[in-house]
Amino acid sequence: MSKQKVILSVTNDLVTDQRVNRVCNSLLNLNYEVLLVGRQLKNSLPVDRKYPTKRFNLWFNKGFLFYANYNVRLFWFLLFSKSTLFWSNDLDTLPANYLVSKLKGIKLVYDSHEYFTEVPELVNRPKVQKIWQNIEQWIFPNLKNVITVSNQIAEEYTKKYKNNITVIRNLPTKAKAFYPVKNIKKEDSKLLIYQGAVNVNRGIEPLIEAMQYIKNAHLCIIGDGDVFDGIVAKVLDLKLQDKITLLGKVPFELLPHYTFQADLGVSLEENVGLNYKYALPNKLFDYINAGVPVLTSNLPEMEAVVAKYHVGETISSINATTIAEKINELLNNNEKLSLYTANCKKAKEELCWENEEQKLYAFIKEIK
Repeated sequence: MSKQKVILSVTNDLVTDQRVNRVCNSLLNLNYEVLLVGRQLKNSLPVDRKYPTKRFNLWFNKGFLFYANYNVRLFWFLLFSKSTLFWSNDLDTLPANYLVSKLKGIKLVYDSHEYFTEVPELVNRPKVQKIWQNIEQWIFPNLKNVITVSNQIAEEYTKKYKNNITVIRNLPTKAKAFYPVKNIKKEDSKLLIYQGAVNVNRGIEPLIEAMQYIKNAHLCIIGDGDVFDGIVAKVLDLKLQDKITLLGKVPFELLPHYTFQADLGVSLEENVGLNYKYALPNKLFDYINAGVPVLTSNLPEMEAVVAKYHVGETISSINATTIAEKINELLNNNEKLSLYTANCKKAKEELCWENEEQKLYAFIKEIK
């Protein structure tokens, strides 16, 4: 009997997408033939996975023309590919997946990594937001197999569209050992780390401003995104080159070996749109997995994790003064940091992909 084949699609360049890689490996464990489709960018790093990948070279790489270009390419690719299952990651890959799944009678999974129509990039652009809302309203009620990343996003979708939705959180594979692939720790100073997309309303700008008032500490920002150039300019403008390192994009296979060197991990999403309000970011669990205490926004999903496992603290106001006060307080309290570090090491035994994967296996067995 031949293997079942699944084609997964994303609009990113595959390099830093940990969630999709974990799902691909879980599908391999279930004896699926896996193909992951994304896009190629000018600065894309090579990828080397246990499964084949394909990256489209597109004519456009941002805005409406990008999304249209990608979905047209994906539509024709899926139409002439042999597969028994399509796996659409986020709303920006869904139109092509949905249309071809209907035309060919192929099962479809929709994996919503965020509350797409409520991302900050759309909240303040009502006309563009309305287009995505219309796409979602057209397709979502017809979906039979849906997963998402947090309980409250699942509740919002269920309330809106009445679908049954399974929550599969963005938990990391349990780390076995770490090594300093690059020494990012400065002598005689504590290390703060931010990792993830460098996009709007993630608290990065006020964090940079706060570094003017944070003593004996260095900040390392790992990631790339829409506001990266503005972040570089802000660091230069505030003359903080000696206190802040911008590493850019790092392959997720290497990321934990940077993360574990930190004394404190930050995740300061601002309460802009329901997507951030209900966010449960990769980086929160990545910090915990590396034994690094956390400082997060007091948004409901993140605050619930911090409170349950006692792995750090939250703040309610995302501004430079409040951030600086809280970080100075934490970094000067070695007893508290040691307690949070010990709690991270306990929590990571539970908050790992090896446990969450069992929910994914159960979901896959019930695909309609």
